Amino acid sequence: MSDMFDACKMNSCHVKQKMDLPCSWYSLLIPLFVFIFLIIHHCFFTTSNTQNVLLPPSPTKLPIIGNLHQLGLHPHRSLYKLSKKYGPVMLLHLGSKPVIIASSVEAARDIMKTHDLVWATRPKSSIVDRLFYGSKDVGFSPFVKSIVVLHLLNNKTVQSFRCVREEETANMIGKIRDGCDSSSSLINLGDHLGSLTNNIIIRVALGRIHNERESGRAVKALLEELLALLGTFNIGEYIPWLKWLNKINGMDCRVKKVAKDLDEFLDSVIEEHIIKREYSAGEAKDFLDVLQEIQNGKETGFPLQRDSLKAILLDSFAGGTDTIYTALDWTMAELLRHPRAMKTLQNEVRGLTQGKSEVTEDDLKNMEYLRAVIKESFRLHPPNSLLVPRESREDVKLLGCYHIPVRTQAIINVWAIGRDPLLWENPDEFRPQRFLNSNIDFKGLNFELIPFGAGRRGCPGSTFAIAVIELALARLVHKFNFALPKEEDLDMTECTGITTRRKSPLLLPIVGNLHQLGLHPHRSFHKLSKKYAPVMLLYFGSKPVLVASSAEAARDIMKTHNLVCSSRPKSRIPDGEYWRQIRSVTVLHLLSNKRVQSYRDSLKALLVNSFAAGTDTTHTALEWTMTELLRHPRATETLQNEVSGFVQGKAEIKEDDYGKYAVYESSNQGESWASSTDSTINSPRKM
Repeated sequence: MSDMFDACKMNSCHVKQKMDLPCSWYSLLIPLFVFIFLIIHHCFFTTSNTQNVLLPPSPTKLPIIGNLHQLGLHPHRSLYKLSKKYGPVMLLHLGSKPVIIASSVEAARDIMKTHDLVWATRPKSSIVDRLFYGSKDVGFSPFVKSIVVLHLLNNKTVQSFRCVREEETANMIGKIRDGCDSSSSLINLGDHLGSLTNNIIIRVALGRIHNERESGRAVKALLEELLALLGTFNIGEYIPWLKWLNKINGMDCRVKKVAKDLDEFLDSVIEEHIIKREYSAGEAKDFLDVLQEIQNGKETGFPLQRDSLKAILLDSFAGGTDTIYTALDWTMAELLRHPRAMKTLQNEVRGLTQGKSEVTEDDLKNMEYLRAVIKESFRLHPPNSLLVPRESREDVKLLGCYHIPVRTQAIINVWAIGRDPLLWENPDEFRPQRFLNSNIDFKGLNFELIPFGAGRRGCPGSTFAIAVIELALARLVHKFNFALPKEEDLDMTECTGITTRRKSPLLLPIVGNLHQLGLHPHRSFHKLSKKYAPVMLLYFGSKPVLVASSAEAARDIMKTHNLVCSSRPKSRIPDGEYWRQIRSVTVLHLLSNKRVQSYRDSLKALLVNSFAAGTDTTHTALEWTMTELLRHPRATETLQNEVSGFVQGKAEIKEDDYGKYAVYESSNQGESWASSTDSTINSPRKM
């Protein structure tokens, strides 16, 4: 019995082992079949509920990633190419997110005007949520924009910051001029434009600039990292189950660190403001002051929490600095590539500000070509080539025919609208004159030009941005003559992030009229004076220089207004007590019969002057005089006869003999100097 039981037990074990093998295979195959089923279901059955409605044309999508692979490095350009094949309204699937791409005026108007309320929602973003205190910023909060429009960026408040704009642009002009005076031959205009926008926005928002001693560099780096994160592609937004990749690629850590550092910075600024206002109640208000008043007064009808206040401040940094800088950089780049447009703009600005040392905001209202240049720059290079996505809050018909389901995102391709050949003649050319006598504006009413968006989600800071751009651009072309290095062109390659910037820095020589001097400046001046006038105003780099080529002008400068024009530029001795002492020593002592025995240091300088001026001047005069005599034999013979006649019987000529024939010698020497002076251009004077 026991043997039979053992045999049965052994047989049952063999049967169990044989059964365990297929079970293990089943455990592996079941998840695989489930995965394949989900893919098939996703590809063939997810659109079953929309088979009877008309959807916009759509490129073929791939499993999981959808059409993400078709965006490329420059999504606005890739989407423009796709629109030529599929139409101005396309349905793309970016991961699991359905997205409408609008590349025409009609589609943009339908989304931002006709159905503006339906598309007034923003899609959720985990990065924005963490950086902007739960999306309490202007772009994503449904209530905060009204605070900004009514209290921070209305026309009266924008005008109140005029002094900030004028002061900071004047500071930028001064720094560029100082850079021209240094040994560097190139000016990094991009750095100056970046500093300008940062300083203006921070002064307007916080009331003061955080300079380097106040950790200004750290603040600037923090804001740059904020912009970089906002412009970084986040795979978790489109394929949620892959958001764990953000922990591997370091994005989560970057967001966490920046959010913490920004929060600490803003808390310190707010506390500092509270203390400051207790002792300086009469000072001009900044954004933070206004927001604190709203917070304390509860004027908005809903509580303005501290986090909302900080989110609005971050919005002003992120939205203001990068947009204004990008617009200025592109505009200057296009003007440099089109010298005729630059010259036309300079003529307008300088013509309307004759007799003024500075351009003010009052002068800007009459500058039609300036506005045309800015509009053309926005058309070709909108800072935000793709507007921030919107999301439909309900089903909607687009253009009266396409069915758009709820929670579908919409992206407006502003760059494509600006290049539409149906709207613009020669759309790829920079032609500001197309906007002269045109009613098209960029305030959101004309959908041909919408760099700031339109409707409820339009940018509330457009008026402020335009005020900065107009003033900065007008002052730059008023003060300087910019030019590209000879036979060079600017690199117009784009760099896509939160805005579409130029990739290369704007390094420029500021030459003024230096290129017109040639190898022989005195001859070049003579030719220019024949074309313009015997008195001309030129620019040597950033330096205004008056060139006088007539006896009347020379007499007026060196006699009538001698005291006014008696100073030298900084490279020489300036007019003052020291200069007068040196001149009196030279005239009364060094070059008379007596010699000065004191002023040892001054004497050394004067000796150097005598070597530098005396040897070269005398040599040059003798050489030119002999050259002219050799070219005119009759004059040489006449001079020889005079000299020989007066020194008959003498072996050598002495200086005592000069007086006997000084009349002819003086006239002969004067004729030589008139035609070939040793110093063709006198040393510059400064008024």
